Amino acid sequence: MAYRVCFVCTGNICRSPMAESVFRARVAKAGLDGLVEVDSAGTGGWHEGEGADPRTVTVLRENGYDADHTARQFDPSWFARLDLVIALDSGHLRALRRLAPTERDADKVRLLRSYDPAADDDLDVPDPYYGGADGFDECLEMVEAASTGLLVAVREQVEGQAA
Repeated sequence: MAYRVCFVCTGNICRSPMAESVFRARVAKAGLDGLVEVDSAGTGGWHEGEGADPRTVTVLRENGYDADHTARQFDPSWFARLDLVIALDSGHLRALRRLAPTERDADKVRLLRSYDPAADDDLDVPDPYYGGADGFDECLEMVEAASTGLLVAVREQVEGQAA
């Protein structure tokens, strides 16, 4: 059975699709394809059915990542099938924990930057939507840095399931 990770931001067009794409690439490079499933969603449904923000697509493609994406809204029923729900900022963390049907489900929610030791206490990935292209570059840097630690944690879980 695959280990399932879902990244969540506000509208699922900037931060969470970026995190999904980066982490999916890390999972593939680590040889964990088929063992780890990666997707993303938004806390709201404003952009449901739309592609990622063009600035997200540009930054991902310029850095060698897949940019295919269709936005969707997180559904609380998904907690039952997910192993880890990764929030991109503390507002998402609170919203997701409120949506969690059980305490066990709420415990599945973590902040992405909590996997980056260099993040210290600054665990939010800022929303680049209302800014310029440099905000998307900064977002990618934060996502990449945290994805290294997240991959270590997920690999430990996957190897623990196989044992």
